Amino acid sequence: MLARTNKYSAVLALACAMSWPSLTAAQNEISTVGLINTVGISDIEIYLKGPDGQPIKGTALVTVTMPDGQLYKQDTAKNGYLRLNELRQSSYNVQVIAPGYGTVTKQIDAQSKSSRLIKVTIQLQPGPEGVDAATDMEIAALAPKAQKALGKAIEELRANKTVDARSSLETAVKFAPKSAEVQYVFGVYESQVGDAAQAKAYWTKCLELYPQHFRALISLSEASLKEKKPDEALPFLERAEKVEPSSWRPHALRAEVYLRRDSLDDAIKEAERALELGHAQAAMAQLVLTAALINHGEREKAEGILQTYLQAHPADAEAKRQLAFLHEPAPKESANAAAGTVPKAGGEIAEALPSSWLPPDIDDKPGTFEPGAVCMLDEVLKNAGNRMQEFLTNVDRFVATESIQHESINKWGMSSPPTTLKFDYLVSVHELKPGNFNVEEYRTNPNGPMEFPDGIATVGLPALALIFHPHNAENFEFACEGLARWNGALAWQVHFRQRADRPNTVRRYRVGLEGRSYPVDVKGRAWITADNFQIVRLETQMIAPVPEIRLAADYTAIEYGPVHFQGKNVEMWLPQSAEIYSDWKGRRFHRRHSFSKYMLFSVEDKETISIPKTAEEAPPKPDPEGARPNL
Repeated sequence: MLARTNKYSAVLALACAMSWPSLTAAQNEISTVGLINTVGISDIEIYLKGPDGQPIKGTALVTVTMPDGQLYKQDTAKNGYLRLNELRQSSYNVQVIAPGYGTVTKQIDAQSKSSRLIKVTIQLQPGPEGVDAATDMEIAALAPKAQKALGKAIEELRANKTVDARSSLETAVKFAPKSAEVQYVFGVYESQVGDAAQAKAYWTKCLELYPQHFRALISLSEASLKEKKPDEALPFLERAEKVEPSSWRPHALRAEVYLRRDSLDDAIKEAERALELGHAQAAMAQLVLTAALINHGEREKAEGILQTYLQAHPADAEAKRQLAFLHEPAPKESANAAAGTVPKAGGEIAEALPSSWLPPDIDDKPGTFEPGAVCMLDEVLKNAGNRMQEFLTNVDRFVATESIQHESINKWGMSSPPTTLKFDYLVSVHELKPGNFNVEEYRTNPNGPMEFPDGIATVGLPALALIFHPHNAENFEFACEGLARWNGALAWQVHFRQRADRPNTVRRYRVGLEGRSYPVDVKGRAWITADNFQIVRLETQMIAPVPEIRLAADYTAIEYGPVHFQGKNVEMWLPQSAEIYSDWKGRRFHRRHSFSKYMLFSVEDKETISIPKTAEEAPPKPDPEGARPNL
């Protein structure tokens, strides 16, 4: 029997909804007990390859966990190879963390009865936007006590509890005296308490332990700029750019270095590159660009950029002063006069304490692109929109098996043992009239719990790609960043952001069954194949918190793949997996969805599956707290 988890009428929105309790009829307890087949022993050879299909260089941390999340084994692969001997025959989750690559988790079935030796190839991709994978690898390799102490120190520094942070850092040093990341965070602490010399000493020590630590390189370059030593900052920035070649941060700081050295052409070039890579995240580079343009004699262009900046940052006093300077009669400014209107980089560029559990900001690092490729954005959007229209034409309803792995994240950024769920999942999606979509989702779990953990139901994942439908695309700003490689295929990488002057038709949160819904403006990035314009990956992130419902974080990444329906001879690109990160009312979680066993039901098959009357006649009663949230 299928039970409705949520219903959307008249709007596409509600791509993710909140409920307390979750919107399902069953009230069973959640069970985390898993059955493991332990008959026999297997050896596993793991081959790690980069995007080019060649073995990766250096070391990688490989962590093997049981289906219930219990740590089973951890080892280090060297130059793309690792052999794990005498594993019990079972299924495992294998996580790979390697410097320069994104973290990958793959499920391995080691229950083969035909061969004791199992060979597995795992392909790695360049690190996700802004992620310092080497840092992730080191943190993951820390002993639990050191990991916890470091997480506490980071949260205490965010809360400006410097005394507590120092105590936690001393504990972390005790358990991990040679950890580059611990040394780096200690430097952030010293900077926060005002001891610049000690901060630089810790960051220097960090680089001695790990010369490619990106945040330490950026922090040392900023420290040099604060000391008015641009020539000292430049070598750190050159090293940082080699570590993260597509990060906007080195370019933004190099722009200031060149401005201070009166190298105006270079300053303009670097500032424009920072904005191209970082979008809104790199907004501070607009101020450096403005100063460089003033000195270059391009006052009108500088004024236009500054006015755009002030629309998004109306309270910036320095920017207002710079605009007033532009409105004065043009004197014979010196480079130093114009540069004096630029605020120092300070803490505006460095990402001193990124989240220990959330993915980095989408705008932080776009990726690596094929040189010389020219993107025709209008053509890409038109064809991607056509694919969305084909989707609505070919699909009325589909069913799948949905598996969910849920981890609660504590305030130190450490995850709980995962809770696993499995549902029979039905989705109905169609366009009622132009620009008016109806998306309904139903879930049932005959053998287990129906409720989502933490009282938060994930709904609307199949609808997110409809951002590119022509009726929704007009509500977003789009930018084609370049031609990238994704899973061995060429894909146009497109950045999008909700327009402030247009309605939000894509993402809303509803608290309780009958509660008010709140729009959540998103930005994101899509990878669209260059040959057939199918979306293969989609990432979204909330632009700003929603204080009315205490929503502090919302991030989704969906992987799509082709699903062939033989009965209709139709191939559709549907979600294969999704990663969800959320922070609501202090409840943090990471949730992974995976979808399999798709079946398609078109308009002609409407009578094949019906919703039971009991689900319509007796909907679950909302919890009073959920229906009337205490905001």
